[in-house]
Amino acid sequence: MDTTLLRIGGFEPFSTVDYPGRLAAVIFCQGCPLRCGYCHNPDLIPARSAGQLTFEHVLWAIARRKEFLDAVVFSGGEPLAQAALIPAMASMRARGFEVGLHTAGTNPSLFEAALPFLDWVGFDVKAAFDDYRKVTGADVGEKARASLKILVTSGVPYEVRTTVWPGRIGKTEICVMASMLREMGVRRYVLQEARTPDQKAWPGDDMLQDPAFLSDTAAMFDQFEVRRAEIV
Repeated sequence: MDTTLLRIGGFEPFSTVDYPGRLAAVIFCQGCPLRCGYCHNPDLIPARSAGQLTFEHVLWAIARRKEFLDAVVFSGGEPLAQAALIPAMASMRARGFEVGLHTAGTNPSLFEAALPFLDWVGFDVKAAFDDYRKVTGADVGEKARASLKILVTSGVPYEVRTTVWPGRIGKTEICVMASMLREMGVRRYVLQEARTPDQKAWPGDDMLQDPAFLSDTAAMFDQFEVRRAEIV
């Protein structure tokens, strides 16, 4: 498949936070089947937009910075909404970059096909798998479960993260999810603070500052982290 078919809604030439331990360029894929209520990139939800970038433009921008970059991350939106993702990742691999992916695992078959081209995955678990609709507006929990099972056994380094959305995802929900993820074999779990579209912290109860709750959750995993929203 032609890499030029990849729909790109944005590009970040340098990032230190999107791939652990690597300086990465980030390609934001256009389109997402989910409608998460806390989404801070709503402009990336439609399958197409007026401001799309060409893959050739992104390649040109990356080539100019190649000596400084370690990796290229495909984010979104939801990258697995596009079959053109795989040739695009292969193209980056051929240019000597490590390749990362941010995904909610909405397409298990495409995800499994993508794994041979990946060096790291940031996997978003939105809610307990049987309760996805209340957060995402879509019944894709079983697809996410299937993708995570594939990832855990793949040998590809990864982290699983959940965005804490006050009023929908609280302590009770996180406890259920943490137990579920531990049973699936997840070893690294990240709780991240929701951000509003203008990049402020989402208002609400701040359970991410509850030492007892965080200690109990951390005890369930080999690695655990709380990721605060960037305040601008």
